Amino acid sequence: MTSNRRTFLKLAASAGGGLLLGFQWTDSQAAPRSDGTFNSYLAISPDGTITIQSPNPEVGQNIKTAFPMLVAEDLDADWKRVMIVQAPLDTTAFERQVAGGSGSIRHSYQRLRKAGATARQMLMQAAAKRWQVPVQDCTTDKGFVLHMGKKLSYGELATEASALPIPTDVILKDRKDFKLIGQSVANTDNPAIVTGKPLFGLDFYREGMLFAMIQRPTAFGLKVKSVDAEAAKAMPGIVDVVTFKNNVAIVGKSTWQVQKAREVVKIAYEKEADLESTADHNRLLQEMLDSSKATVRRKDGDVDTAFQQAAKVIKAEYQCPFLPHNPMEPMNFFAHVRPDGVELVGPTQTPELARTETAKLLNISPDRVSVTMTRMGGGFGRRLKADYVLEAAELSSLIKAPVKVIWTREDDMGGGSYRPCVRYRFEAALDAQNNLIGYKLRGVGFNVGNSTREDNFPSGAVPNLLIDSVDRKSAITTGPWRAPITNFLAFAEQSFLDEVAQAASKDPVAFRLALLDQAKAKPAGAIKYDIDRMKAVIQLAAQKAGWGQKKNQGFSVYFSHNSYVAQVTEVSVKKGIPVVSKIHAAVDCGLVVNPSGARQQVVGSIVDGMGHAMYGNLSFKEGVPEQKNFNSFRLIRLSEIPEVDVHFVDNGIDPTGLGEPALPPTGGSVANALFKVTGKRLRNQPFSEEYKELL
Repeated sequence: MTSNRRTFLKLAASAGGGLLLGFQWTDSQAAPRSDGTFNSYLAISPDGTITIQSPNPEVGQNIKTAFPMLVAEDLDADWKRVMIVQAPLDTTAFERQVAGGSGSIRHSYQRLRKAGATARQMLMQAAAKRWQVPVQDCTTDKGFVLHMGKKLSYGELATEASALPIPTDVILKDRKDFKLIGQSVANTDNPAIVTGKPLFGLDFYREGMLFAMIQRPTAFGLKVKSVDAEAAKAMPGIVDVVTFKNNVAIVGKSTWQVQKAREVVKIAYEKEADLESTADHNRLLQEMLDSSKATVRRKDGDVDTAFQQAAKVIKAEYQCPFLPHNPMEPMNFFAHVRPDGVELVGPTQTPELARTETAKLLNISPDRVSVTMTRMGGGFGRRLKADYVLEAAELSSLIKAPVKVIWTREDDMGGGSYRPCVRYRFEAALDAQNNLIGYKLRGVGFNVGNSTREDNFPSGAVPNLLIDSVDRKSAITTGPWRAPITNFLAFAEQSFLDEVAQAASKDPVAFRLALLDQAKAKPAGAIKYDIDRMKAVIQLAAQKAGWGQKKNQGFSVYFSHNSYVAQVTEVSVKKGIPVVSKIHAAVDCGLVVNPSGARQQVVGSIVDGMGHAMYGNLSFKEGVPEQKNFNSFRLIRLSEIPEVDVHFVDNGIDPTGLGEPALPPTGGSVANALFKVTGKRLRNQPFSEEYKELL
């Protein structure tokens, strides 16, 4: 359900009276702001229905279930009486209305719990006043206040509670008393999803709106020279063909009509930048690796001396291609630019960015732009950008009408904002006792900025270390892709560490644990990861997988987005072909709010990571993507998905993040396991090409 604040207030007050509690998202205090407005709302109606607004975009990370669980826990509510309302963008009421960085629960955990605890305290105060008993003698359970055999429902007390002063100091539940947090709860939107309710951006319809598809340049590096749209304009249902910036928009009364009309528009292009091919990228990456001009990201000790005195030096290079995001719901957005303001509706991971960029584009104040968020059919970082929103807004401003811009799958896969293509060169120096005394990493790529994570493990564990990077601008547009940078860096790093362990004649798990012990006992420079948390997931994964007791296992561990994940992949041989049969994952993401949703996030990340490592590839010929739809862009198939065994570490800390951390280690554990079977290293993604050679 989507709603603006006015709709929410009507919902909350529909039964008459009740408790409407505002709670601060910025400082965790459940109290009105000085201007009398609230940063968010928790409402309890006389019929006992509990309603809260969820400010963050729902992209499949299950936030619309986890958020109300947090409120309901410290409210001691009956979960069956809780409903969630999707909030619109409101930067005066909320902060961090973003779906990205695996940060929603981490940011809101304490705030939401305090909101529930505050309402619970007010309800107990109302009951105590009615019964004329001390409030500390009252207890609560599943939507009732209890005292000595008497009980009152939250609905019965809501009106009285609303008249009480809002407490500023409340006590949160002890974890041992949790009834809801830590229990598996079904996704709030499941009934609406399976019955086809209009939740997604593609579902949105406004009476009288127009539809549009945009023809963008067919190659990166081209710009529009001329347009002949006469034939298209004469087709049934076509309202207009509009050229703006480097776009040609076909506007009409239905999606099918504009799609067919787009096919007959004749557009001539001219070159404005190099038309790059994959062969060019390979050559340029090698030049960057060999460049004398690199940005040093971290340097510890005397690297040159360590490598000069090394008894053994190990070198390896790893490369990944550009990748599209390919959410099942292609880009789309509705915009209505009116004299009095702009209405935007659709799937976005960053609604505030959509608003500010639209305001900038149209030269108006941001407070004249409203953004309503729909549920997203996938995002993976693509919807962190606002380009597709701006297309709709600009087009609406030009045609003076409400319009919904829809991308096809080919538009989506060929539309840019890809994961950057990068290459890494690793070097390790071992002394005569096979100790790791030197480590070098250079990361290079296109439009990637810093392609390293210079403070991640094994930094701090190696006395002499150099990490640097080189970046090059490209006409091919790039952007965040699930677990930015680390989605491939983790594979490269964890594969290389296995190679170093092999060269040192050491067990891969024992090798990593020894490095962590060294980092703790004698750190080399700053340590910016938690050594104990990383060791815990390593040990748990090894234990659950029976590491060392089975053949053909591969190991990987990684820290990203404040969480730690270790994985052990098992490979079996079927009819002479190595097959990934099982992946064990040990996860430390702090407290797990909803085990069902958490497990889905881990399994989904692993399937995503394995599938793209094995098969994902976007190549270019003179600026044109060679893969345009799923007939040429290979995805992992259901029959190829392994069994996934997930275990969570209970370390007593608050939630840290889970939407992305399980993806980065997957490629490394899979590649290291396949090495055990084939005896050959996989260094480039997708594995599929090299994998064929291994067979």
